Amino acid sequence: MTMYHFIVFLPLAGALIAGLFGRVIGARASEIITTLFLMIPAGLSWIAFFDVGYFGKDTRVALFTWISAGDLKVEWALRIDTLTAVMLVVVNSVSALVHLYSIGYMHEDPHRPRFFAYLSLFTFAMLALVTADNLVQLFFGWEGVGLASYLLIGFWYQKPEANAAAIKAFIVNRIGDFGFALGIFAVFALVGAVGFETIFAEAKSLTGKTIHIFGGNFDALTVICLLLFVGAMGKSAQFLLHTWLPDAMEGPTPVSALIHAATMVTAGVFMVARLSPLFELAPTALAVVTVFGATTAFFAATVGLVQNDIKRVVAYSTCSQLGYMFVAMGVGAYSVGMFHLFTHAAFKALLFLGAGSVIHAMHHEQDMRNMGGLWKKIPFTYAMMVIGTIALTGFPFTAGYYSKDAIIEAAYAGHNTFAAYAFYLTIIAAALTSFYSWRLIFLTFHGETRADHHTYDHAHESPLTMLVPLAILALGALVLGFAFKGVFIYEQGVEKFFRQSLFSHDGWKILEEMHHLPGWVPWLPTVMMTGGFLVSYWFYIQRPDIPATLAKSQDVLYRFLLNKWYFDEIYDFLFVRPAMWLGRFLWKQGDGFVIDGFGPNGISARVLDVTRNVVRLQTGYLYHYAFVMLIGVAALITWFLFRGAV
Repeated sequence: MTMYHFIVFLPLAGALIAGLFGRVIGARASEIITTLFLMIPAGLSWIAFFDVGYFGKDTRVALFTWISAGDLKVEWALRIDTLTAVMLVVVNSVSALVHLYSIGYMHEDPHRPRFFAYLSLFTFAMLALVTADNLVQLFFGWEGVGLASYLLIGFWYQKPEANAAAIKAFIVNRIGDFGFALGIFAVFALVGAVGFETIFAEAKSLTGKTIHIFGGNFDALTVICLLLFVGAMGKSAQFLLHTWLPDAMEGPTPVSALIHAATMVTAGVFMVARLSPLFELAPTALAVVTVFGATTAFFAATVGLVQNDIKRVVAYSTCSQLGYMFVAMGVGAYSVGMFHLFTHAAFKALLFLGAGSVIHAMHHEQDMRNMGGLWKKIPFTYAMMVIGTIALTGFPFTAGYYSKDAIIEAAYAGHNTFAAYAFYLTIIAAALTSFYSWRLIFLTFHGETRADHHTYDHAHESPLTMLVPLAILALGALVLGFAFKGVFIYEQGVEKFFRQSLFSHDGWKILEEMHHLPGWVPWLPTVMMTGGFLVSYWFYIQRPDIPATLAKSQDVLYRFLLNKWYFDEIYDFLFVRPAMWLGRFLWKQGDGFVIDGFGPNGISARVLDVTRNVVRLQTGYLYHYAFVMLIGVAALITWFLFRGAV
C-alpha cells in the first residue's frame, strides 16, 4: 500500500470502527482511534505536499474499475498532483485538530462515538472528492459530504431547530447538485468520457460547439461550466443558494469549524480550480463566477454587521470569504483563490474553535449581547481570537494580508467584464469585514460584562485538548501567508509548483500584472481594514451608545440587514408555501379524494360490502341450500311459462 492509501482510507477506517463498534469499545476508545487515524494522514499529507509540490512527484494510484456500462467506463483512482496535495493538507490538518478539540468540547455528550464516526466519515468523503480522477468519483465525494453534513448539522436531533437546519442544508444543496449532475451528463454527451485527462485533452475541441436547449442553440462550454458552477454555488454557499450556511450553526461548534474551514464549503472552489481547463475556454461563465463571487462577498459582509450570535458572525464571514475565492477564480487567478482557501482554513478554524471555547466558558451562551469583559477570564482564548481576527481582516504580514489582498489586486488586474465590479465590492467588503470582526472582539471580551453574574464568575479556560488546536491554528494564521506566498501568487512560482494541475490560457499573465499596479491599489485594502477597525472601536469602546441609536434611527436598513435581506422570507413565499400548498392539494384531493375515494374507499369498499352480504348466505346447512335450489328451479319454470305465454 502507498502513503496515499493511508491518507484517504484511514479516516474511513476510523469512522467504521467508531460507528459500528463504538458501544463495545466505549467513547474514550472511539475518540482516541478516530483522532489518531486523522493525525497520521495529516502528517503524511504534509509529506505529500512537499513531495508533490516542490519535488514534482505527481502520481496516479489506480484502485479498481468502478463502473463499466457500454461507453461509460469509470475507474476509482487517486489523482495526486499539487492541487490535490494542497487540499489534502487543508482537509486532514484541520480535521485532525477538530477531532482533538472535540474530545474536550463534547466530553459531556453521551453519543460521542457516533459524533466522531460522523466527523471521520465527513473527512473521508472530502478526501474522496479532492483525490478524484474523474467527474463521477468527484460526484461521489460531493454527495458524501452532503450526507455527512446532514448527519452532523442535525446531530442534536432532539432540537427541532437542528433538524430543520439539517433538512434545509440538504434540500438547498440538492438544487445545486442537480445542476452539477446535468453538467456531468453534458460533458459525457459531448466528450464520451468522464476522466479528467480525457476531458482536458478534448476541451479545445469543444470550442464552437453548441447545445440545443430551450428551443435555442447555446455555446456548449458555457452551458457546461454554468451548470457545474450551479453545483459550486450550492456547496460553497454562494449568493442565492447561501441560505443553508448560517443555519448550519445549529450543529456542534466543531462541526461548524470543519464545514466552514476545511471541507464542504471549499468543495466548490476546488472544483472550479480542478476544471480550470474548461472554465478558461468559457469567458462568459468566468464572468458569471466573478459576479456571484463579488456579490456574495459584499452581501454576507453587510449581514455580518448586525448579527448577535457569535457563531453566525463567523459563519457570514465564511460566506463572504468564499465570495473572495470565487472572484479570484472568475478573473483567472486560480492559484490566488487556492492560496486564500489554504490560509483561510487556518484562521477560520481558529475563529470557530475560539468561539466554541467562549461558548464553553459561558455555559453554552452564544449571544454576544450577554457577554463582555471575558478577556480577564479566558485570556488565552482572547489572544487566539485576536490573532484569528487580524488574519481575517488582513493585518500586515498575517496570512490574510497576503491572500485576501492578492485577490483584490487580481480583481483590479482582471480583464473580464465584471472585474471592476468585483474590485469595488471586495474593497467595500474588506472594510465591513474589519468592522464586524472587531465588533465581535469588543462585544465579547471588552467593556463591562453583560452576562449573568453566576455565569461570568464561573467562566474559565477550556481544557488543553481544546487550547492546543487553537495554538497550532494561530501559528498557521500568522505564518502560512508569508511562508507560501511565493508558490501561490508569483508567476514563476506557480508554474513550477502547480505545473499542470491548474491551467491558464495566457500563461498566468494576470499574476504578472498584479505586481505592476498603481501604488495606491496594494495599500487600499489596508486602509479599508484600518478604517473598519477605527469605526468599530469608536462604536463599541469609545461610544457604546451609538450602535443602538443608529439602529433606531435607521430602523428599515437595520431590519433589512438583521433579516438577511429577507431571503428566507422571499423563498418561503415563492417556493416553500406554493410547494406546501401543492403537496397538501395532492394529498387531500389527489390521494384522498380521487385515489382513496375511487379506490380503497370507493369501488373496493363497495365490493367488500357486497361480499360481506353474500358471505352471510353461506350458512353450511343442507336444507338452506336445498331451499335456495328449489326457489331457483321455481323461478326458472316461471320464466319459461311466461315466455311461452308471450
